[in-house]
Amino acid sequence: MTKKVRLFVLGTGGMAAAHCKAFNADPRVEIVGCADIEISRAEKFSTENKAGKAFGSLDEAIKWGQFDAVTNVTPDSIHHPTTMKILAAKKHILCEKPLAENFTLANEMAATAEKAGVINMVNLTYRGVAGLQAAKRLIAAGEIGDVRHVESSYRQSWLVGNHWGAWDKLPMWLWRLSEKHGSKGVLGDVGIHILDFTTFAIGMMPTNIQARLKTFHKAPGDKIGDYVLDANDSATMSVEFENGALGVIHASRFMTGYGNTLKLHVFGTKGGLELENDHDRTILRICSGDDVHTQAWRDIVRTESEPSNYHKFISAIVDGKNGDPSFRRAADLQKILDLCYSEEAAAGAKI
Repeated sequence: MTKKVRLFVLGTGGMAAAHCKAFNADPRVEIVGCADIEISRAEKFSTENKAGKAFGSLDEAIKWGQFDAVTNVTPDSIHHPTTMKILAAKKHILCEKPLAENFTLANEMAATAEKAGVINMVNLTYRGVAGLQAAKRLIAAGEIGDVRHVESSYRQSWLVGNHWGAWDKLPMWLWRLSEKHGSKGVLGDVGIHILDFTTFAIGMMPTNIQARLKTFHKAPGDKIGDYVLDANDSATMSVEFENGALGVIHASRFMTGYGNTLKLHVFGTKGGLELENDHDRTILRICSGDDVHTQAWRDIVRTESEPSNYHKFISAIVDGKNGDPSFRRAADLQKILDLCYSEEAAAGAKI
């Protein structure tokens, strides 16, 4: 391919800089523009991140139209309206997670993208963990037999420690605790990650679910300034999978000693597998074969690397074949997350 993919960056927040860094490192890409609701921010962002022509609105950028694809790094509540405009313009799109605030909107986005015939992907970042890809291959190959039990967790502790700053003083953390400020709690923040991490590895989705969400008392009157602290802090899902296997999937901001860690344990008829990832390191272990009789675990040493979602998005455009995770995948995950907030899920519900 000699012609570069002309990429437009929508939104200029902190995550947008990470997108630019990744895409600028890809020789197949030319970032030609960026947009923010404040043109001065877009101009500053463009200068600092080599992001091309700056715009004060998406409408202006679409009218200009000199781009092939968009990476949508707007706030969660803006994903749907902006993406629908991008799809109407028949541009390829990578959208930050979650795809939308609820399944109805996410499903509309997925259906529209499929009808438009454009490349559509969601930036579920943990797909880039090589250990996750290796775990999926091992499970699919039958190395631990038929899956019977699954346990997974997304562990954070910024409500316990100050390693990321003072949660009770900084708006960047306080808004995540307040439904009025757009938060859906820990489930809405990282639930999609651990749900995708788990179901991708085992190759199955839940068919039944029982969910519990908990908001803990954290301040006098459960309020700090304008922030009502009513979003969930911990979430658990008790699930049954397509083959009858049972599992527990949970997330919390009170898991002391962990900064940002995903753990997955999968147990089958022939063995077990453990995966832990915390950005800086990944541990993958297996107990199978004769080791099941002595409960011996051995580390799986990996030398492979996994391309990022940014790289896979561009590859999908070049190859003309949609990549994974797609809008449809993200919508399917959102359907399960939406159900967790319902009274129906508290008693147990089919999906």
